Amino acid sequence: MKQEEVSNLEKMRHSASHVLAQAVLKLYPDAKLGIGPAIENGYYYDFEFAEPLEEENLKEIEEEMKKIIKKKLPITQTFMKRKDAIKYLKDIGQEYKLELLEEIPDEQVSFFVTGDSEFVDMCRGPHVEDTGDVGPIKLLKTAGAYWRGDETKKMLTRIYGTAFETKEELKEYLEQLEEAEKRNHRKLGKQLKLFAIIPEIGQGLPVWLPRGYMIRRILEEYMLDLERKHGYQHILTPHIHRGHLFETSGHLGFYKDSMYAPIKVEEDDYYLKPMNCPAGMMVYKLEPKSYRDLPYKLGEFGTVYRFEKSGELHGLQRVRGFTQNDAHLFCTHEQLESVINETLDLLDTFYKDIGFNKYRFRLSLSDTEKNPDKYAGDPEKWKIAEDTLRKVLVDRGLEFEEMPGDAAFYGPKIDIQAVNVFGKEDSVSTIQLDFNLPEKFEITYIDSDGVEKQPFVIHRALIGSFERFFAFLIEHHGGDFPLWLAPDQVTVVPISEKHIKYANEILLALKNADIRAEIDDRNKSMQAKIRDAEKLKVPYLVIIGDKEIETETVSVRSRTNKQIGLMKKQEFIDYLEEEIRNKGR
Repeated sequence: MKQEEVSNLEKMRHSASHVLAQAVLKLYPDAKLGIGPAIENGYYYDFEFAEPLEEENLKEIEEEMKKIIKKKLPITQTFMKRKDAIKYLKDIGQEYKLELLEEIPDEQVSFFVTGDSEFVDMCRGPHVEDTGDVGPIKLLKTAGAYWRGDETKKMLTRIYGTAFETKEELKEYLEQLEEAEKRNHRKLGKQLKLFAIIPEIGQGLPVWLPRGYMIRRILEEYMLDLERKHGYQHILTPHIHRGHLFETSGHLGFYKDSMYAPIKVEEDDYYLKPMNCPAGMMVYKLEPKSYRDLPYKLGEFGTVYRFEKSGELHGLQRVRGFTQNDAHLFCTHEQLESVINETLDLLDTFYKDIGFNKYRFRLSLSDTEKNPDKYAGDPEKWKIAEDTLRKVLVDRGLEFEEMPGDAAFYGPKIDIQAVNVFGKEDSVSTIQLDFNLPEKFEITYIDSDGVEKQPFVIHRALIGSFERFFAFLIEHHGGDFPLWLAPDQVTVVPISEKHIKYANEILLALKNADIRAEIDDRNKSMQAKIRDAEKLKVPYLVIIGDKEIETETVSVRSRTNKQIGLMKKQEFIDYLEEEIRNKGR
């Protein structure tokens, strides 16, 4: 990267990573250096330590970094001949740097020197002029990282840090991190008893616990109902398929590294399916179709399996087994625009109901000038598809970014990027056109003139995967789910044993109204029961005491408005039903 293309903040952070390495070597002279780039919102450096580094050691390292910054040591670039660089790195015992040097073709190797050779690192730069220009810094955490991202190589210790130009910016960012940690889906997943990763079952294979599975079932029923109203039919295909199917689809040719090893059944190889699409194509082919049968909308909540490296697994966001809210829409050229519009209508309804209001669109297109051989299928169909997707987005008045070259080889797509509370984007939903599978599986229909034609196929995932979407949902709401999604909507709390009978009457009335309610009749104080319910972020608490029994009412507390007051039983049920019906809007 040219120096003029690098912002001052990036140079500060890259220089901060050098200051970090210098501080580590001062405190741990035997440490081996890996790499230390600037990254979004900060920097990191990878080290091999003789003894494990603990999180509490970061404070000591950070204090040493601040001493180096305060000295305002100059950071200057120098060059060594290749053979001299090899000798130098061997002499100081930095074998990881030597391995990196093997991939640098230059005869003149760039190094950056801090101070009077107090720290020297092989690096292309650029950097700030002296350590005093690094700005306010903070070390954040440590993590394990395989050298070069290869799990067959040694696990190093990665230290993450951040740096900003002002103390105010650093303070604001650290406050955002603190809030983000409160919303961390892995932390909340444990606190709210939503899901678990159980090592004995397998990494990357999440278990939906009762409260989390309740939310998933609510989402499934919601989406089934929404899709049925728009003419979808639903199927469920097996978890394993014959290898021949994936040979036809092409997955064994270009996707095999992400698939699990075959399972031998008699004389056939079977595979855990990485995609639902091939089986969907076969279902379409079971009966001949005419133009009157189109659009043909086939939905599936299909579980797929993909081999992800252990270092890439992350809570529910990156897993090895997940269930997609999949659909395959078969339509004619003339129907393409209306089908895409209907799909975006469904997406708009779903996002409003779920409480998402910040998202943007990306239109991924082909780039035949730069990569003429990358894209499969009829160029005319590509033009029709790309023009139609663009027209739909423009006609709906949606802001979108065109991404030439980002299309899959089999067709263009619209990606919906949901923006979380910190402004970070996550790709949640996709509308993907496909010219590849219809050809490979000889998907056809008979047109009104009796001619056999190939339909357009749209792959559509509104929720995407339930696992990844649930992670986003948890963090978006901070675990405070809308009432219609909350696994426990009401907790009934009798103050003492004499109030349990009336509390059970209230509980029964709530359950008869299909309100998800539980009673906490444990032998604990009312305050302890309230704290436990608040920890689980239950939307409503009903307190039952003498006054409530005498007046045949309930005392209602909400998680947001706290004390609501006394309400008649039916009045409270009506209140809940209206909030559920309106999805909290």
